Amino acid sequence: MTGPKTNERPGTRATLRGYHMSASKARVVLNLIRNEDVNTAREILAGTTREAADVVGKVLASAVANAVNNDGLNAEELFVSAAYADEGITMKRFTPRARGRAGKIRKRACHITVIVSRLDEDRLEVLRSQRSAQATASRSRRVATSRRRADQTASLNKRETAAAEAAENEAREADDQLDEELEIEAFDNESGAIGASEDLAVEETEVHEAHVEHDAPQEELAEDAKDDTVSEDTTEETN
Repeated sequence: MTGPKTNERPGTRATLRGYHMSASKARVVLNLIRNEDVNTAREILAGTTREAADVVGKVLASAVANAVNNDGLNAEELFVSAAYADEGITMKRFTPRARGRAGKIRKRACHITVIVSRLDEDRLEVLRSQRSAQATASRSRRVATSRRRADQTASLNKRETAAAEAAENEAREADDQLDEELEIEAFDNESGAIGASEDLAVEETEVHEAHVEHDAPQEELAEDAKDDTVSEDTTEETN
């Protein structure tokens, strides 16, 4: 094996000792984040469903915090330079088996270590360019989304305005129609009142004429009776 020993590698480290998990299970997850930058390692761990992913994520966060607080490094410029798991203590238990025998149970533990270091200038330049491209693409998507929303809002406002104008026109037409109906009804009522008054006047005239015709014979009879009385008086005086 070439290179420095695991406990002599440069960088800022964080170690979790005696976690109740086999080292082989932890190594499956550690192999995914080795030599990856911190942000990429976090994304990988967030998308991993294994139990060790949560534990390794906490160890990675502790290593980054140590690098920032103790060594004054920038968290955005760190990468996982080393990640390994060592065998811890193994507790031996047994389970009863057939014919008085006992089966072995080994409750294993492991020590998880994550070391973070600062990226070299070449990788930093590549990482900065990638982040700049991602920021530009994200900005473009946000601008396109905002424009699309603005267009949708403008279209919705136009539709709402057109609907409001149509409703207002319908209400205006309904009011005009109601006014016309009221005017026609008023005219009909006035015409009916005039016709009724004319009919009443005609009836009054007819009644008056009837009274006149009815009173004329009585007046003639009264005059005849008066004439008869006068003639009688004249005859008596003559006698």
